[in-house]
Amino acid sequence: MTATTRVADSTGNWVDRSAPAWAQPYLRLSRFDRPIGSWLLLMPCWWSAALAAGIAHDLSNLASTLMLFFVGAFVMRGAGCAWNDITDRHLDALVERTRSRPIPAGQISVKQALAFLVALALVGLVVLLRFNWFAVWTGIASLAIVAAYPFMKRITYWPQIVLGLAFSWGALMGFAVLLGRVDLIALVLYAGSISWVIGYDTIYAHQDTEDDALIGIKSTALLFGAKTRPMLMLFYGLAVALIGVALAIAHIGWMGWVGLAAFAAHLIWQIARLEISDSPLCLRLFKSNRDAGLLLFAGLLADAVARAG
Repeated sequence: MTATTRVADSTGNWVDRSAPAWAQPYLRLSRFDRPIGSWLLLMPCWWSAALAAGIAHDLSNLASTLMLFFVGAFVMRGAGCAWNDITDRHLDALVERTRSRPIPAGQISVKQALAFLVALALVGLVVLLRFNWFAVWTGIASLAIVAAYPFMKRITYWPQIVLGLAFSWGALMGFAVLLGRVDLIALVLYAGSISWVIGYDTIYAHQDTEDDALIGIKSTALLFGAKTRPMLMLFYGLAVALIGVALAIAHIGWMGWVGLAAFAAHLIWQIARLEISDSPLCLRLFKSNRDAGLLLFAGLLADAVARAG
């Protein structure tokens, strides 16, 4: 396989069209060709930053915090993907959707992937060091979860919980950065985000259920099976309820509630549209969670602006 051959679960993008051939495997390793995961990692960061700014009635540091979170989410998701592909390289070779990823396809070596991971992590550290020391240590604490995640699918049907713990960490970071604390509001928002991640990653995992069953990989998609729709109702419903509790404790205004209502409506639409046997549809619904997250963020941002004024 040549460096210009894209992976099976890519649909063609700027990397395939424009990136130098030598860079393409690294960009694919870090999923810069498919940034949906970075957006999903970013959403809880932006939610918590907007909510914390509203609580503080202070927007002075919000714009810079949002931008730093943006950069940090993209580089650290890239580092996480590199780590995941290093640890899963033998499994990826057995799955149709992932066997053409850069490491199992022989486009780059494990040592090259590790070096790129370190480079991305150093960029993430530079971003993190722009914050206060409480936020720095809060961010560093997430690395243990990130490191453990790739191994969870080997031992439990609930790896999505661990992914939720990692991908929702940003719900704590906005409070750590802007308020210098992690309080009850942040923890409830974190729990709501975890439920959201469990839901959307279950949809994502339905793309691989046949291969996963054959090679012994576990997931909530395999665990729920035909009961996926009612389980999504449970976890998405819990996500909306917990986020709502966090907003109520924060005394959010009506614009924040509109954002939550739009978020909930989007999740209902996903559940109604889902067909677990339709892999392309599962991928589209999974990706649509970026839009769901942005709807909630828009409401929280508008509320923060209103409260600061």
